[in-house]
Formats: sequence, C-alpha cells, structure tokens
Amino acid sequence: MLRLTWVQPEDLIGHELRQAAQDGREPKAVAARWRAAGGPDAPATAGASPTPASRYLRRLAADLLDELADLPSHLTDDEPTDLERIKAACPDWPGPVGTPATTPHRLEAAWLGRAAGCLLGKPVEKLPLDAIRRLARSTGNWPLTTYFTARGVPAELLERHPWNRRSAATSLAENIDGMPEDDDLNYPLINLVLLQRHGRTFTTTDVARTWLDELPAGRTFTAERVAYRNLLTGLEPPHTARHRNPFREWIGALIRADVHGWTNPGDPAAAAEQAHRDATLTHTANGVFAAMFTAATIAAAATGDHDVHTCVRTGLTVVPPRSRLARAVREGVRLAHEHEDFDTVVDALHATHAATYHWVHAVPNTALIAAALTHANGDFTGSVCRAVSGGWDTDSGGATAGSITGLLAGHPAALPDRWTAPLKNRLATSVGDFDGIGFDTLAHLTHRETRRP
Repeated sequence: MLRLTWVQPEDLIGHELRQAAQDGREPKAVAARWRAAGGPDAPATAGASPTPASRYLRRLAADLLDELADLPSHLTDDEPTDLERIKAACPDWPGPVGTPATTPHRLEAAWLGRAAGCLLGKPVEKLPLDAIRRLARSTGNWPLTTYFTARGVPAELLERHPWNRRSAATSLAENIDGMPEDDDLNYPLINLVLLQRHGRTFTTTDVARTWLDELPAGRTFTAERVAYRNLLTGLEPPHTARHRNPFREWIGALIRADVHGWTNPGDPAAAAEQAHRDATLTHTANGVFAAMFTAATIAAAATGDHDVHTCVRTGLTVVPPRSRLARAVREGVRLAHEHEDFDTVVDALHATHAATYHWVHAVPNTALIAAALTHANGDFTGSVCRAVSGGWDTDSGGATAGSITGLLAGHPAALPDRWTAPLKNRLATSVGDFDGIGFDTLAHLTHRETRRP
C-alpha cells in the first residue's frame, strides 16, 4: 500500500504536538486525547508510519490538528511572522553594507560551494552524531577533510550504521560523478526561475505559481510538501504555511534563501525581505527567521568586503533578538569562540537542543551553521566539514556553509580541487531545463538577476 510521507494526519499529529510545546502553546489536553485513543507518536525517522491508521484515528488526527492550530501562544510577541512586526522587533535592522556588486566568478564559487557542502553531507544524512564520527574515523577522515568513503569501513560498522540509502550510490567519494539531484540545489534553481519571471518584486503568490509550474511534488518534503498539498486543495498563502503543517519551523525555508542573498549583494535588508516573501509560503516564525538570517548573511558576504564574523552579525540584525533562533545562533557563536575543539562545541549544542528539536528543525541547524562558520573563521573546507560533522541535517548545513564561504573565497580557483573536480561542472535536477547545467552557466544567470530592478 502506498504510504504518502509528510502529509497523513496520523503522522502529522505527533509532530504538531511537539511543535505546539515548542512555540508556546499548551498541547497537553490534546495529547492526552490522542494517546487515549491509541494514537501513535510521530514517525521516528521517516515521514510516514509503517502501517496506515484506522479511519477513526485519521479523522481524529485531522480534528486535533485543527484544534492545536487554534491554541494561543505566549511567544507571539517575541516570534512574529509578519514582516513589519519583525522589523519593529529588530533594533538594528540593517541598511546597505559594502559595495553593492558581485561578480560571476564569486557566484560560481558560491554555487560550487553549495554543491560540494551538500554532497559531503548526503551520505550521512539522518545518521546520529556518534555514527558520523565512527564512520569517518574508520577511514582516517576525522576531523573531516574530504568526502566520505566506504572503502575501509568495517562491515559490522556499516551494518549498524548504513549510509543514507538514497545518497550513497552518488555521494560517496568513489561514486561521485557530477552533482546528483538534491532539494538543496533544486530550490536555488526554482528561485532563479522565480526571479527570471517575476523580478525581485515577486510576491508569495508568484512563488506558489512557480512551484506548481516547475517543481515536482515528489521532490518536496516536510513543510514544502504540506504547503504544496494545501495549494492543491485551494488554500492560499500565507494560510498554506499554517494549515496542518507541523514542519513550519523546520529548515526548508533556510535552504531556499541563497539566491535572495546572492542577488542582493551589499543589501541584507532587501535580501531578508525577499527571503521572507519566499519563506511565508511554507513557514512561520523561526522557520522564516532562519531564511532571513541566511539571506542577509549571504548578502553581506556577496560583496567580498567583510569577514565571516561580520556577515554572521549582519544576519542576526534581521532576526528578532528574543526569538529562540536568535538565542541559539548567539549561543553557537559564543561556543565557537570559547572552545578550540569543535567536537566540544557540537556536544554542547546537542546537549542543549537534541532532546527538544527534531533533527531537521531550523533552530539547532542554524546554530550549528553559525558555529561552524565562526570556528573555521570562514575557511571553506573548515566550515563545510564542521557543519557536516555536527550532524542533524548534514547536507543542508554543509550546503549553506559552502555557499557562504564560497562567496568569501571569491573565485572557483580558490576552492580546493578535491571538492570541485568531482562535480565535473554538472548538476542533475528535475527542475525545468536545468538538468546537466554547469555551475559556470548558473553563475552568469544568477549575476544577470543582480542587475535587474
């Protein structure tokens, strides 16, 4: 029987109960009703439970999802989603920084960096932190310095901790043959199409139309898949982000933010506002803040005028300072400054966040990215390897760290050949006519959008 992931009410309710507890609602009474009816917890590692629920449980789950959505939150003032309220909460909302220009070479390095960082993280996505460390150590690749390999890994270790099933065939060092398809690269392509069609004044509705025209539903996950489903049932943005969508503070909007930063060099406010219009199709609050933080950080990096620490500080100026995301990022940066050993930083972040948040949630992943960038002082290899070595959403964290530090490197030739040569200047995708496109071509297409009004 077909079990659709990330959309079945009985699979969503457990995630929504957890989300409600995190964002200041009180879900205990609803949780008690669900458990009394025999309702299961959220699927532990996948988007669907192994067996379908009864018709009664499915209907109950749908009703309880709606009931949970109506509960008030005491965090609303500290974590608004409306842009004007976000701005009002940010006392240091940025003006222009640096020279408002970038180059195709810098953008090519960013595309390559995003791809390489993503590829590094793909085979260990979903694995626990200890497994990542054991697999890397078994081949002498710890601390990480290059792509993972299965060569030399003991069979009993792989039996306990197998590589990501979908990725191992294309992302282990011995298997890499160009950049395989990944949602962390599909979304920048979709946003490039968005800008080509609608310019930088696009609306959230334009984002929705572009998705329906160009993005296969099967290539979406978590919040994006729920929002896609909501669009097809007739809901309109921003309701698409909230309706039965327990993933609305997860990492999906963050991984869509790069193009908004790349195309607004030196203007972090414009980049953040663009990211907000994109993110609110699918996300709220901290999920939106993560996208805005990333876009503003990238906009500062895109000029080549600033070091990574200035870029991260700039990113924080567009995030409400009392939000959970801002506090987590500040903690990640602080830990990175205080500890020489990055494993100590990672262990502290996991001790703080792992029991509270899902491994795809925006809060811990954004904190880890900021810590990796800070600890590596913006070095490309150091940043992507630290981001991936910290676990959680490894391919997404590596991709964002690679994008930012690729920009800071400034030129494809500044990135070590061991990272870029296996990419073969070729990207696989199911988006539009982009399959097989080169990163150099993507850089020129992106640069063209930086000069459009």
